[in-house]
Amino acid sequence: MLVISPQDLAARIARKDKSLLIVDARPFGDYAQGHVPGAVNIDLMQFHWIDTSKDGIRQFDKQTKILLSNIGVSKSKFVVFYDGVSGPSAARGVWLLLYFSHGKVAMLDGGLEGWKANGLTVETRTNPFVHAKFEGRPDRKILAGYQTIKSAMKKNRAMVLDARSKEEYDGTAARAARAGHVPGAVNIDWNDNINGQAFKDKAELESMYADIPKDAEVITYCQGGYRAANSFIVLKMLGYKNVRMYLGSWGEWGNRPDLPVSK
Repeated sequence: MLVISPQDLAARIARKDKSLLIVDARPFGDYAQGHVPGAVNIDLMQFHWIDTSKDGIRQFDKQTKILLSNIGVSKSKFVVFYDGVSGPSAARGVWLLLYFSHGKVAMLDGGLEGWKANGLTVETRTNPFVHAKFEGRPDRKILAGYQTIKSAMKKNRAMVLDARSKEEYDGTAARAARAGHVPGAVNIDWNDNINGQAFKDKAELESMYADIPKDAEVITYCQGGYRAANSFIVLKMLGYKNVRMYLGSWGEWGNRPDLPVSK
């Protein structure tokens, strides 16, 4: 499914769906001002990762499983992540569960703004976590590390998609020791995936990504693997089969002097 409408989520809440776990991925201050009824809160922006060495990925797997267990993810749960809009934090939550082979996951299209725009109620009380034992199996086919990109560049076998702003891509905005982009990467700003609060319709998105062949291997990246997760979700929605997200993104690549950079 990957994306759920406010109406569909509201219907699940109304019928007291016991398998439903709603996760507000925004900062706690935003959550406290009002959230989807029943939602727990975890600010996923605080859990970024910029080490994609073998040991780094091992640690990422271990710590992510602890995090997902603590917020109550288990095999039986249908998990819905949301943001302010159809944004990067919710997309990162969806990508995390897909990476751990948990397919019962979606992000709320339009986020909380879309929820409220549909006249749906919010609550302000804090909902407690109910700890679970999460035992997902990592799906390496949707994760890229810096070595994955180096190998893809060498063999010329993958398209690299930079989901950052034009300024970050061309090097006029620096957010690492070095500015610029991965050599050969194409730039489509993740902001263009949405119109107002929600994702653009399929035809508009198809047109935006028309230069990326459906059968290509695509690796998305940004600064920390959040905006890239949003573009990852969009490509999967459009039917791209072979998509990975570069977990370390520019936070890793731009700070490693041994990796090539273009401006």
